[in-house]
Amino acid sequence: EQGLQLMELSGSVEEDCIRIARCFEATRQRCCRLEQDGRRAREQLARVEAERTALEVKLKHARNQLEVEMKKRHRAEAELEKQERKLQLVFELLMREPWGSEALSREQCSVLSALAGRCLGAALAPSRRSSAVDESCQSLLSHLDISYDRTEDDVVRS
Repeated sequence: EQGLQLMELSGSVEEDCIRIARCFEATRQRCCRLEQDGRRAREQLARVEAERTALEVKLKHARNQLEVEMKKRHRAEAELEKQERKLQLVFELLMREPWGSEALSREQCSVLSALAGRCLGAALAPSRRSSAVDESCQSLLSHLDISYDRTEDDVVRS
């Protein structure tokens, strides 16, 4: 009787060992899959980080270029206003002096008067924009709406 119990016990232990071995194998396979998934995730993270870095460089260059172009535009607008003012002064001189109005025909005087009225109105307009630039979306694209705050760039990344 004890021999039978011993044989039954040894058979049960053998089955338990096989079950445990199968569990270990399943766990090992799952660990291998997780390791592969982790490796793929790290590779994807490295690619995304490289892309983010490249985009940050592009953003920095775009901001710098925008700043340069805005300075050029402001200089050009200031120069245009200066030239318009000179033109206005010449016109006023021509119209004030008796020899100026005599030297010009009526048609020339009316053309100059019309031009001077437009130039004077444009020169006195506050914060005037160049007419060569289409600013129909001014509220969306105005340089006044662009934030140059670079604090987002300085955020510590974890």
